[in-house]
Amino acid sequence: MKKILKVGFWEFIARIVLKNRLAILCIIALITIFLGLQWKNIQFSFTEANLLPDDNNVNKEYNAFLDKFGEEGNLIVVGVKDDAFFTPKAFAAWNKLMTQIKAQKEVDLVVSINDLKQLKKNDSLQTFELLPFVDVQKTADKNYLQRIKKDLFENMPFYEGLLFNKKNGSIRSAIYLDKKIVNTAHRKDYIVNDFIPKIEAFEKETGIDLRVSGMPYIRTLNAMSIVNEISLFIGASLLLTSLIFFFFFRSFRATLIAILIVVVGVMWTFGLLGLFHYQITVLTALVPTLVIVIGIPNCIFLTNKYQQEYSAHGNKAKALQRVITKVGTATLMTNLTTAAGFATFIITSSELLKEFGIISSLSIIALFFLCLIVIPIYYSYQPVPKAKHLEHLNRNYTRVFIAWIEKTVKYNRRYVYVVAIFLFLVSIMGALKIKTSGSLIEDMPKNTGFYKDIVFFENEFEGIMPLEITVDTKRKKGVMKLSTLRKMDEFQETIEEIPELSKPISILNLVKYSKQAYYNGNPEYYELPTSQEQSFILSYAKNATKNSKNNIMKSYVDSTGQVARITTFMRDIGTGNMAKIEDKLWAKANKVFPKDRYNVVMTGKALVFEKGTQYLLDNLVSSLLFAVLLISLLMVFMFRSFKMVVVSLIPNLLPLMITAGLMGYFGIPLKPSTILVFSIAFGLSVDDTIHFLAQYRQELTHNNWKIKKSVFATIRESGISMFYTSVVLFAGFSVFMLSDFGGTVALGGLIAITLAFGMLSNLMLLPCLVLTLNKSLANKQEFIEPKIDILQHDNEENDSQKLL
Repeated sequence: MKKILKVGFWEFIARIVLKNRLAILCIIALITIFLGLQWKNIQFSFTEANLLPDDNNVNKEYNAFLDKFGEEGNLIVVGVKDDAFFTPKAFAAWNKLMTQIKAQKEVDLVVSINDLKQLKKNDSLQTFELLPFVDVQKTADKNYLQRIKKDLFENMPFYEGLLFNKKNGSIRSAIYLDKKIVNTAHRKDYIVNDFIPKIEAFEKETGIDLRVSGMPYIRTLNAMSIVNEISLFIGASLLLTSLIFFFFFRSFRATLIAILIVVVGVMWTFGLLGLFHYQITVLTALVPTLVIVIGIPNCIFLTNKYQQEYSAHGNKAKALQRVITKVGTATLMTNLTTAAGFATFIITSSELLKEFGIISSLSIIALFFLCLIVIPIYYSYQPVPKAKHLEHLNRNYTRVFIAWIEKTVKYNRRYVYVVAIFLFLVSIMGALKIKTSGSLIEDMPKNTGFYKDIVFFENEFEGIMPLEITVDTKRKKGVMKLSTLRKMDEFQETIEEIPELSKPISILNLVKYSKQAYYNGNPEYYELPTSQEQSFILSYAKNATKNSKNNIMKSYVDSTGQVARITTFMRDIGTGNMAKIEDKLWAKANKVFPKDRYNVVMTGKALVFEKGTQYLLDNLVSSLLFAVLLISLLMVFMFRSFKMVVVSLIPNLLPLMITAGLMGYFGIPLKPSTILVFSIAFGLSVDDTIHFLAQYRQELTHNNWKIKKSVFATIRESGISMFYTSVVLFAGFSVFMLSDFGGTVALGGLIAITLAFGMLSNLMLLPCLVLTLNKSLANKQEFIEPKIDILQHDNEENDSQKLL
């Protein structure tokens, strides 16, 4: 401790690093090996992102639903809209395909036209029998197939909306997977290696285009797209940022060590995911790329400082020491503020966001230490920089840019303020236009085949995202009471009136079909039985549902007969529309089902996701305020001046407001992906502020507290590094725009734009504010240098030579 107080904290760190180079490199290698061994624990998420806290009431209701009825997202649908379907060749191929799928152990039930069952009355047994709808031996006859088509469309209302669309002539099959594999890796193996090849074989044999959708299928292909994009983002960001790095420094050695550092950082990130047993989700998949995008600017800043120091005095040892001692505090604070921007997600109750916040913030802090330690050690073993490596410090384009900044700040401060105020007011008007979106599929890659199939099923069958309603009658066998069925019928009529929802499926459908079957299949009797008919028709229906594995209705009443389930499917709609639909359904439910006799619950994946989006929106302001507070406290610690903190926040909040305005004007909605923009961008944008103010603080002491001289010296000294790092960050986040996922594209583009405005704001608006408020901000009593600041020692040169 005495040594630290005697020489200064960062000089002490510099001595440790430069005196123990090999030992430190060995420690880094051991950490890398240890975290590399944790990769075996990495798993990919097999479910949709759940943004709600585990103890949220919506989650509790959804989990209770799963406990009672099992996984609801186990349906795969295969659709076709082709006149050639009802021909002998195509129908035979379809029969073969469905038979093969049905034979798989991963499949629980297949409902398809080729082996469709119809209810027939058996008076002797007082029950209904399930008899084949299609005589397979006659399917070689084209005329027979046409009669089957007509009979299906006109006389089988039970299957309308489930297996066919009467208006458009579309046909589909319902394939229910074993619920035990739906949320496991086995689901992916089955769909990719078995299911899809069979679909492709049918298409090749018949020339008929099949449409496939359903949550298990969508989840699988969507997850594969995410995995493929991880390597795309890592490769593209590494290539692009490395090329920019080389363009700035024109040094293969400098570029090589920067690449090596960020690659090790990426390895550590994956190791942390494995160490904590976190799954790779749509959010955590972004972290490795973030490590590269944030790591390269760290390398730029430290490398640039080393070369600046060496160019100033030609002493390699002193330059290496000053890389740590002069910029240690600023670099630490910039990384802490960046980490803080991500760490704000830890305070949410959502496990998904917590994991993202923990992994990203830990990765950024670990990356800081890698950069601060490895770069000085690396250059200590390398020859001194050549003249060509230092040319970038005086390149014409950088001189021109910095000179323009200086001139603007010096002579046009008034115009800077006018432009800033104008942008702020215009942005406020744009921000008021922002809409929200809670769509489960909106961010999915729109150029993929499975997304086009989603659109097909939305147009033909009113969507594929399940919305579940359960009706608890509060008494055993209460579901099959005629009074309950009538209430369910009235409620389902409301569902059918909503264009965004599909025809509902429930035990009610079977009861209506039972009456139709009782009257020899006459479709005019597809309705609820009367009071006089209920005793014998309902007894037939109850007998028909016993011990039948192929009973499609077995999952629509619980084992006690107390709780009924109503399933409908939703189109892709936004949060606002979902809320309107929900209000309409609740209004009808409360009217039809008295609360003292019934308990109605609305749930399902689509609703959970929409509520998760709303939860994020509700917490957006608090998360951003927490980020501002946390970063402000860090800056108070660094600058010991509350006025300086206020001044530093203004140039960073303006870019956020501009981004919000652009979202409003260009119709980019607030959704889970774009909500992240504000906290992340704020944490990154503040980095430039800290670089500027840290250098400004040093310049004040060197220039005898002369404000103007210090400000312009700061622009010249830090302007190049701020420009370089901002360019890299802009290009790095732009890589996300290569994504097929709309949310990732919006995230990357919006953060890139925010950082570009942030750089200009910190290089122009911030120094203007400092100059305008110079008397207050330069008060030595308020602007005290913290204890960890750099101490200038007379024997610095002698000490630095002893380190190597």
